[in-house]
Parts: sequence; C-alpha cells; structure tokens
Amino acid sequence: MPRKWISVLLLLQLSCHFSPGSCGKVLVWPTEYSHWINMKTILDALVQRGHEVTVLTSSASILVDPNKPSAIQFEIFPASLTKDDFEDLSMRIISKWLYGRKDTFFTYFSLMQDMFWEYYDCIQTLCKDVVLNKKLMTKLQESRFDVVLADAIGPCGELLAELLKIPFVYSLRFSPGYNIEKFSGGLPFPPSYVPVILSELSDHMTFMERVKNMIYMLYFDFWFQTYNLKKWDQFYSDVLGRPTTLYETMEKAEIWLIRTYWDFEFPRPVLPHFHFVGGLHCKPAKPLPKEMEEFVQSSGKHGIVVFSLGSIISNISEERANVIASALAQIPQKVLWRFDGKKPDTLGPNTRLYKWIPQNDLLGHPKTKAFITHGGTNGIYEAISHGIPMVGLPMFADQPDNIAHMKTKGAAIRMDFNTMSTADLLNALKTVINDPSYKENAMRLSRIHHDQPMKPLERAVFWIEFVMRHKGAKHLRPASHDLSWCQYHSLDVIGFLLACVATATFVITKCCLFCYQKFAKPGKKKKRE
Repeated sequence: MPRKWISVLLLLQLSCHFSPGSCGKVLVWPTEYSHWINMKTILDALVQRGHEVTVLTSSASILVDPNKPSAIQFEIFPASLTKDDFEDLSMRIISKWLYGRKDTFFTYFSLMQDMFWEYYDCIQTLCKDVVLNKKLMTKLQESRFDVVLADAIGPCGELLAELLKIPFVYSLRFSPGYNIEKFSGGLPFPPSYVPVILSELSDHMTFMERVKNMIYMLYFDFWFQTYNLKKWDQFYSDVLGRPTTLYETMEKAEIWLIRTYWDFEFPRPVLPHFHFVGGLHCKPAKPLPKEMEEFVQSSGKHGIVVFSLGSIISNISEERANVIASALAQIPQKVLWRFDGKKPDTLGPNTRLYKWIPQNDLLGHPKTKAFITHGGTNGIYEAISHGIPMVGLPMFADQPDNIAHMKTKGAAIRMDFNTMSTADLLNALKTVINDPSYKENAMRLSRIHHDQPMKPLERAVFWIEFVMRHKGAKHLRPASHDLSWCQYHSLDVIGFLLACVATATFVITKCCLFCYQKFAKPGKKKKRE
C-alpha cells in the first residue's frame, strides 16, 4: 500500500481513538456499473469520517478494482463465474434490452423478465459463493461489523446482514414497477398520480394515461417478477434454516437511500425510513486539461455542446454515427463527443472525438450550452447540478423514464436514437440552445438541487451513521410491514362493516314485516265487519 494511504489510515485510527464510539465498521455488498460509482462516493465519505469500510467483492467483478490504491478494504472471494462470463452476460442483456424496445409491450416486458432472471441466477451463484464459504463467513462474523450497506437491486446484502445479525441500509435508484419499494419497503404508489417506473408518464395524466398507468401497475404487481421468487425464497429458507421469502428479508432494511430528489422526482407519498440522496456524486467543476480548455475557448460566443452516451455504450453503428456527426457539423458550437469507434465520414471540423471526457467538469464550464445524453441518472444529475439543458437519446433501463422526467420539467427534448434523422437532431439542438425556456428550467432545477438543508452525500452518511449509533432504526419502520394485504387495504374492516350493515338491514326489515303482519291484518278484518 502506498505510503500516503498508510498515513491516511493512521490518521483515521487516531480520530477514532480520540472519539470513542464514533467510528464503525461497514460491510458493503456492491453492484456493478453506475451503481458502484454512486456507492463508492458514499464509501469514500465514510472512510474520510474514520469508519472502517470493507467491500465484499468477487473475483468476477467488472468495475470493483481492489488493486487501485484506496483506504477502502476489499475482501475478495473466489467466484464460480469468471470475469469474462459475467461481463459477456451483462453485455448480452444490455444488447437484448436495446433491441427489445422495438417489440410490443407484452413481448418487451416478457423479454425483460427473462433477462432479469438470467442475470439474477448469476447473482445468486455469487451469493452462494459467499454464504456457503464457511471460512469466509467465520471471518466476517469475527470482524463484528456494525452495518451492511447494499444495493437493493442486487440481492444478498440483506441475507448477509441476517446471518451476521446486524442492521442493513439500502442504496437504490429504482426497481421495475417499484416492486421492491412497494412490497419490501412498504412505500405507497397511488396510480392516479404516481407514474409506474418505465411507463414514461408524468404525474399529470389524462384519463387514458391513468388507464395505461393502472394497467402497468397491475401487470407489474401480479404478473411481472424481477426475480424468480420461488428460487430465491427457497435459497433464503435453506440458508437461514427456516421458512422465509426474499421480500420478507428485504423488508427488514432500516433505511432506504433513494438516489433521486425532488428536482427530478414527481411529488409522491414517502415514509420516514426513505431518504432521497439524488446527485450525491455531483461536485464543483475542476479546470479542464490544457488542450481541451484551448478547444473550448476557441468556441467564442457560441460555446460548446457536450455529448456522451455513457460508459457502457461507447461505440455505435457507422450509419447512426454519420447521422449524428452530420447534425453536429451544422451547429456553430464546438462539440466534445465521447466516442470510441471508426471516425464518422460526416464529422465536421467543429467536433472532436474523445475516448474519455471529464463530463462533470465540462458540464460545469461556463461555455457549455447543451448536453446530449443517453439519460443515465448520474449524467442527468450532473447536468441538473450545473443547470445545463439536455437532448436525450435514451437507450435502455431507466433512461427513457429519466428523459421523460426532464422533458416534463421543461429541461430536455427527447429523441429516438434508432429512428431520428440528421434534421431531427439538428432541430432539437437548435431548440434547446436557442429557446431560453430550456436554460431557465434547467437553472430552476439546479437551484432546487442546491437549496437543501444538507447536501445529499452528507444525508446519506448521516443515516448510515444513525443506524450504527442506534443499532438500527426500528422506530421509523411503518406498521404496514406487519399487516397482510387484506389488512393493509382494510378489506377485513370493510367486509365487517358491510356485514354489520347487512345484518342491521336484515333485522330492521324483519321487524317491520313482523309488525306489519301483526298489526295491519287485524285492521283489515275490522273493516270487513
């Protein structure tokens, strides 16, 4: 370990020594790609505050690199999968997701379910590699961790917490149909004004949109399953030695850290153990590399456009690349395009290609006029933080829904990556850059993002430390977790009240009939006499 990191660790140990009880031990069950980027930001902040952080990662991990110098400790366990196997599976799933969007609703989501089940079979394999490794589990138990931090989209963290008998905290962006948040977190989602994730609807829906949203909700609640629940329920029951379910184990989460905020979300009901930490990775812009800064400054009064489709989609077809390059060549702005492929034939002199760009620093540059993005949450939050309007080219996952949120809030224009023409993209760029309403709306979201009582990262760290200090947060857990579905919706109470009304009606009716028969009939006889 480099000398500077040894010094950091010594200082952290001293800080714990002088503040007894303030430092804890955090065990982390990470997830790959952008999920890891967000989680690592939290981990770095925890380390800076003197906590001992151990990331439990497999030998097949794609992004988690234990060889990089870091104050974070890594516990690497041997996996039944290879890194290449895991990466190939991830790329195949993303490829299916990209091209599956052309299918009909039910075909598309049927394909999605198959993809999820295939992916989570691999996650379950990795989970088994941990919990069935007696030597590793003994080591973890002897380490006496205070809390587990896990991404709810990658099961196993909650199982580890149950086995180690310690509380756990979730980090989460979303789950399909909000199934995890709803069934495990107990979060209410009224379909009349809360759009189902992936529906691309807003909170102000027409009648037909509310019909569509209700169909989405029923589909996700009663048909679509993110996990092969029977398989996961059996696995958790076998490991814990008692009947249980995946969702039952997940609902024991003390705190849910949701990686969005009201600058992005539509208003909806929340619970006291849900906390929004969107944009926790956002930072002030740093100076650009000299050569890049010179290119940016050469744009003059017209400024620049930043273009990135994220770290996963680094290469696109030649046909799409030429359509895009042709549009970019016709704007007066200079363009910095993150692109790793064959140079497009239609590339203009105003556009430069980079295999990597300092995205946050570029978005925070005063000459940046617009951001062309695939709609990943991290990139959108960097644009929100710096008040930059967007042209969205969503690809898969939550990206279409993210862009739909920004479009509704007036800070973005959405384009279809597969069908847009050069003229379509050119017009969208001109509109976003020249129509002042887009910049004004982006700045409004930026002001909301920055106007918080505490920064998102500070809020995330606070609640993790809160759970460590109090050995959990049971007082924030809603009683809905202890109710059945019928009890939660008061169907038993409604049934009882209806039975009471029916009984009272029946008794009153019988009494009236009895009185009528007893007193009305003699009167008729008297009249006849």
